Amino acid sequence: MGKRESFLLRIDPRILEAVRRWARDDLRSVNGQMEFLLRKTLAEAGRLPREDESGDNPPDPPARDT
Repeated sequence: MGKRESFLLRIDPRILEAVRRWARDDLRSVNGQMEFLLRKTLAEAGRLPREDESGDNPPDPPARDT
């Protein structure tokens, strides 16, 4: 993986505590668990960018039926 960016996240304390417990169970940091959950959810929704995308170029538009 390449460069990482940081950002501020406001979160309900109960959700954060649940993520902390889950991270501990999975032997991950809270940050690692959050990234895991986001990556999994994005992949399931079909919104995860392809690995070969640099982020500088927009994704290819969907193919049009002609």
